[in-house]
Amino acid sequence: MKDETIKILDIVALLKDLPNEKLLRGQIGTVVERYSDTDFEVEFSDNNGKTIFMLTLNTGDIMLLHNELVSA
Repeated sequence: MKDETIKILDIVALLKDLPNEKLLRGQIGTVVERYSDTDFEVEFSDNNGKTIFMLTLNTGDIMLLHNELVSA
């Protein structure tokens, strides 16, 4: 079973639209700081690596993404 603990530099997806920040559900971000087991600073960037927005999100707002094959 894969460890679901979110860590710094993990890639996450946004689970809901954030219209005030102009971020859409499904956008990909990088965890740049871990404040607690449930709260993280996440950076969203464009295709050139330029930061679009950084904000604090909790585990209800993001989903950890995996890029390795694991058995279900």
